[in-house]
Amino acid sequence: MKKYEGKCSCGNIEYCFEDEPINSAFCYCHECQTHTGSDKWFGLWVPVEKFSFTKGAPATFTRLGDSGKDMYHKFCKDCGTTLCAEVTVGGFYSVAATTLIESNSFTPNMVIYTKSAPKWAVFPEGVPKFDVLPPEMSG
Repeated sequence: MKKYEGKCSCGNIEYCFEDEPINSAFCYCHECQTHTGSDKWFGLWVPVEKFSFTKGAPATFTRLGDSGKDMYHKFCKDCGTTLCAEVTVGGFYSVAATTLIESNSFTPNMVIYTKSAPKWAVFPEGVPKFDVLPPEMSG
């Protein structure tokens, strides 16, 4: 079983997860843009039961997702790095791929919320794009 590890910028918070993520997505929703200060978030979708914090305790910012369910953004109170967001409606964490120790291990499987992307956003070639979510995820 493969184990992945990651941490915040200052190293005060560390995490790990087991097995391959169930998905990997670039998300261009407005909230992800605000959290990253960029055009997108690169999230690895990891089931809640396969993810754990191994050092430190992250702070939490709670917001309402498009589903009407809460999302819990976990971040380091010292350096401000957002490590993941718990997507309660889906039972998974969207883990910030860039916080992995081996951050080049993954590429996106899909691009979501493209309708919210800035005009200057560049989308990866050959990766399925969706205005919001794929039909099978939209309920």
